[in-house]
Amino acid sequence: MVYYPDALDRTFAALADPTRRALLARLEADEAVSVSELARPFAMSLPAIMKHLDVLTDAGLVTRKKTGRTVACRLSAAPMQQAIEWLNKYERFWNERLDRLAAYLEEDEACPPTLPSPPNQVSRSGADTTRPRLGSTPRGPRRK
Repeated sequence: MVYYPDALDRTFAALADPTRRALLARLEADEAVSVSELARPFAMSLPAIMKHLDVLTDAGLVTRKKTGRTVACRLSAAPMQQAIEWLNKYERFWNERLDRLAAYLEEDEACPPTLPSPPNQVSRSGADTTRPRLGSTPRGPRRK
């Protein structure tokens, strides 16, 4: 398992995998779910699910509590707040750029561009410019 020193890196690394996102979606729907219940809809082994849960736990997105032989998992969405703030900064950046582009395009619509007329295709030499038609090659040997 790759270790990411920054919390934001760990959050995005955990969210990068579709299985882990599906696990988080399942935990969002229910308050506490056992590991075996989480693993049930997936076509993978319980140890594989445990590895995904380890990544989510390391990122702080999942908390686990063991009661007897049952391990219950809960969603802990607090680390996603930092990711949302980071994404919002770039959303504002791109919205400003796209607003300026839209304003430019609306301004440009008032003056439609004039397209140059196509050049005259008549040959200056007056010679025939059509290419002679090539004949086909002879057939190859036939297989039986």
